[in-house]
Amino acid sequence: MSAVLPGNPAGNRWQRLRDRFARPGAALPWQREKDENAIPVRMPASAYARARTPQLTMANVSVDQALVWVIAALLLWGLVMVFSASIAMPDNPRFANYAQSHFLTRHLFSLLMGGVAALIVFQVPINVWEKWAPVLFIGAVLLLIAVLIPGIGKGVNGARRWISLGIMNFQPSELAKLAVLLYAADYIRRKMEVQERERNMGDMERFIRAVAPMAVAVGLVGVLLLLEPDMGAFMVIAVIAMGILFLGGVNARMFFLIAIILVGVFALMIATSPWRRERVFAYLDPWSMEHALGKGYQLSHALIAIGRGELFGVGLGGSVEKLHWLPEAHTDFLLSVIGEEFGFIGIAILIVLFFWLTRRIIEIGRQAIALDRTFAGLAAQGVGLWIGFQALINIGVNLGALPTKGLTLPLMSYGGSAILMNLVALAIVLRIDHENRTLMKGGSL
Repeated sequence: MSAVLPGNPAGNRWQRLRDRFARPGAALPWQREKDENAIPVRMPASAYARARTPQLTMANVSVDQALVWVIAALLLWGLVMVFSASIAMPDNPRFANYAQSHFLTRHLFSLLMGGVAALIVFQVPINVWEKWAPVLFIGAVLLLIAVLIPGIGKGVNGARRWISLGIMNFQPSELAKLAVLLYAADYIRRKMEVQERERNMGDMERFIRAVAPMAVAVGLVGVLLLLEPDMGAFMVIAVIAMGILFLGGVNARMFFLIAIILVGVFALMIATSPWRRERVFAYLDPWSMEHALGKGYQLSHALIAIGRGELFGVGLGGSVEKLHWLPEAHTDFLLSVIGEEFGFIGIAILIVLFFWLTRRIIEIGRQAIALDRTFAGLAAQGVGLWIGFQALINIGVNLGALPTKGLTLPLMSYGGSAILMNLVALAIVLRIDHENRTLMKGGSL
């Protein structure tokens, strides 16, 4: 080391500084390279690693957390009610080989499979769904054709609606709902781009150009669904397509014309089908001697179950109608068991949850349209129409307000493919909400 003069304070400070950084390989502060990612605090290595690695939690995920919790609440409530409604089914000779937890286990498996599918779908950008919407629609049509082929489609109670995949029975009509929804949103988005070029055309010509392709698509799907037969799914798909046309800006006069034609088609199908006609007459008077033990049997016992629940219900697990009186208590008529065990209060809470869910999904769609994301907005609103309308039909059937239809209660009733597609559709909505929030924060997609 160099000598330090006794009367030189500056030299002493310089010497102390050099001695401090005189370790092998050490550099003086002004000799060090600047690290842009350096943290100007002392911390342990483990804490430094945690600070540099963002943790994915509910607090920093940019989605509507209230929407997620409502979906989770409906799924868990449905799981409990499926177990309650099906626990006595092994007492029936038809299900004698089943364990009491058979339907619970399968429903739980469907929830887990749907949850995994939803997580995967959430990672897919919406522009990918927009690009592949026509391909998905063609795939759904091919599956609807395949289910009608003997040896491929599986028939139950005279209806051929399922394809056995080993681990589950897949219902192509559930995929068709999502496929028609995405195809309709993509179609309306494309029609908006060429709308300016069609302003000089007459009203009828514009109407035909706008509606004809969608009418052909929905008509094709409707014919295939009626061959299964599955009129309930056809009604849901028709309402989804009509709703997206209306939200996409179809003229009000044209919209009501389409609605009148559609109502006429449904009326004609009922009038020309004896068993559909009998179901409507049974709905009008389920207590008559003619219908009480026939077409009106399900409805009459559903009303008995709901009436027995009164205001607060008989308590979880206390239902009597599920003891082989009410058919399909764990699927189409799950609401009746809820009404018997939780009473009027339980049904009221359920209706409020579905109303809030539908309203929130519609708002997410409106937000996307305000951000000039037409396809995303129409797709989200289509999912809202799907969930809301199907819940409305199921609740109306259980309460005797609508004729009996084979439609499950979304997110709650037993059914693997229905749960799967419901969760996939809701994952798309959450992805749209995530992208909306990203754009509003100034980010890019």
